Amino acid sequence: MNDNTGFEAFCMYNALKLHFTSSSYDVFKYNWKTNVSTNTFMKRKDKYQFYKISRKYGKDDLRDFFVSNFVHGESNWIGDMLSAEGEKWYTKHKKVNQSLTYVFENDILGLVGNDAPEQMLIVNDGQHPTLLREVMSGTISMESLCILNDIMNFFPMWDRKISDDIIWPNWRLKCEKYAPFIQYDKVKFKNILKEVITEHA
Repeated sequence: MNDNTGFEAFCMYNALKLHFTSSSYDVFKYNWKTNVSTNTFMKRKDKYQFYKISRKYGKDDLRDFFVSNFVHGESNWIGDMLSAEGEKWYTKHKKVNQSLTYVFENDILGLVGNDAPEQMLIVNDGQHPTLLREVMSGTISMESLCILNDIMNFFPMWDRKISDDIIWPNWRLKCEKYAPFIQYDKVKFKNILKEVITEHA
């Protein structure tokens, strides 16, 4: 991006913010379009942050930077994203996605190491299942949760059985919004899952 694309960076940020925080807006469905104007942008006190970040990252990297912060970060504000913390999330995000096969296989091995595989999805007395707790604690990656649900589609069952109606719905929304950004070979990952489960059956 060049010096003149602070507004473009803002448009991307705004579209992704809507995507990750609203159940009705989808960047892919609406082709990244939102109701923002240069006028609105110029009135923002933080507009220079967008000029700064547009000079730092190319378009694809900037998208990944924003996605990583909306998925993992504590704050949606651009000023916080430009901190060392925001950079940390982006670096971690890149690392995981560059070695996704390795991360997924290790996550599955970690999950089935002690229990029967199906135990990780079971909801007991409305409590969070093992898999969700492991993701919340950071032991298992968010990417692996998204991929597992894409393969097995257990979120509807969790919806019915998990009694918590605040934390789980937020995690579900985040996962469903993040899933389309994760590029992986579904057949290959299904086979990895099958092999690990067979070995531990």
